[in-house]
Amino acid sequence: MKSAQDIILAPVITEKSMTGVGQKKYTFKVAPNAEKIEIAKAVEELFSVKVQKVNTMHVLGRKRRQGYNSGFTPSWKKAIVTLTADSKGIEFFESMA
Repeated sequence: MKSAQDIILAPVITEKSMTGVGQKKYTFKVAPNAEKIEIAKAVEELFSVKVQKVNTMHVLGRKRRQGYNSGFTPSWKKAIVTLTADSKGIEFFESMA
């Protein structure tokens, strides 16, 4: 069984992801083979909150050039986690906003 730290890899800190903090929507980079139920349980375990909904998407790598060589950055999986209305917020994101 995977631990919560193996499922939730990193928070995603962008302007667009930070606009969702007021609506209790938090964005994370997750393991590529993680399922929605596993992601919800991992967030609840790590941050002691209640998860209402999880949306996942695969983000394709961007094309990058360096001189004559070109390639792609790695693809990754993103999860947008919505918390219940009575749940407290995640302190890490709240301090950033």
